[in-house]
Order: sequence, then structure tokens, then C-alpha cells
Amino acid sequence: MGDDLAAAFSELARSLQSEQDERHTLEAITAAAVDTVPGARYAGLMVVEHRGDVDIRAVTDEVVRQIDQAQHDTGQGPGRQAIREQRIVRLPDTAADERWPEFCRRAAALGIRSLLSFPLYVADDTLGALNLYAPEPDAFGDESEHVGRLFAAHAAVALSGVRQQERCGHTIEVRDLIGQAKGILMERYSTDADRAFDLLVQVSLRTGTKLIDVVRHLTDTGELRPDTPV
Repeated sequence: MGDDLAAAFSELARSLQSEQDERHTLEAITAAAVDTVPGARYAGLMVVEHRGDVDIRAVTDEVVRQIDQAQHDTGQGPGRQAIREQRIVRLPDTAADERWPEFCRRAAALGIRSLLSFPLYVADDTLGALNLYAPEPDAFGDESEHVGRLFAAHAAVALSGVRQQERCGHTIEVRDLIGQAKGILMERYSTDADRAFDLLVQVSLRTGTKLIDVVRHLTDTGELRPDTPV
């Protein structure tokens, strides 16, 4: 069992690392979770956004989206607690649990009786929670928790990695676009780089448009707004 599990997680790590963006990574994580963790019928991912909001980003079945929406609406549930306290939270039976009465009522009405939630975090960065669901009560045991803990660790590393790649790629793209826009203005107005950047900022402030959108407009069309002083 140990060798098989190690081999499975090695394959999982390679699979997740091959995904090219955050959306596909999240979808791969939820699909693999159902195949890997004993007792799981469905899976969903809650992701902590930059403002601290928790967003439902990937689900293996529409019922999961409804249940995670119930956690969002009520502010209750194992996924929310897993994120807040950075610990695994097990819910054996939604029909009997008294910790989150409104959430449990809604989950049971949707045919979900068991939940198991794992926090996703690296170092001091809480990324979200992986939530697993089953229509039967007591579907998740100690083995589910053990395998799920290892799975969540791999998933957190993969998610953190793809986010860093996207941030890095976005930063480089923005820097290149600004450089192109400055070059266009420097040639057009025979000015220096600082003055060219000031022109971009003036357009942004005058029109209430994000600077990057002003830059993209210039590099795409070669045009600045006609009321921009030069």
C-alpha cells in the first residue's frame, strides 16, 4: 500500500505540474481528488482571493457548487473552518451534526451526508480548501484523512507554483507593453522615457482608465486620446 501510494502521488505531482494555468490546475486537482481519496464521490475547491474573499473555483459536479454556495451564504461549514483554522475538518453526517445547523440542513437536502475538508496552504500563505463529499454518512475514515492530507499538500504546492508562474508572466508582459508604449511616444514626440511615461499616466488619470489599458490601447492602435497634452 505504501509503495502504491507513493507511486500514485509521484504521478499526481507530475500531472499537476504539467497544467499550464490556474483554471486547469484547479480542475485537475478536483478530478484527481475523487480518484485518490477513499470515500470521495465529489470534490470542490474554495480559493482565497487577493482581497481575502473566498471564491468557488472548481467543482466535479453541480451539486458541489450548490453546497459550497451554501457555505458562502451561511458563513458556515467545514471548508470555511478549514481555511480559518488551517486544519482538517471532518463532518460525519449532515443529518446529525450540530456545529453548522443551517449549512447542514441545506447540504442534507441536496443529498450530501458526509464532508471532509483540507486546508491548502504553503508557508504562511493560505490558498483555500479542498472539500470532499459523499452521499453516504460516515463515508470518510482515518485512511481518507491520511491520504487526503498527502494529496492536499501536493495540490497546494502545484497551485502555489502555477500562481507564481502566472504572476511572473503577467509582470513581464506588463513591463514589455509599457516599454513598447514608451518607445512609441519617444519616437513620435522626440521626448525621453520619463516624459513618455508621464503622458501615459496623464491619459490614465484624465480618462479614469487603468494604466495598463491605456498602454494596450496605444500598442494595439498607435493612438493616444486626442485631448492628451504633449
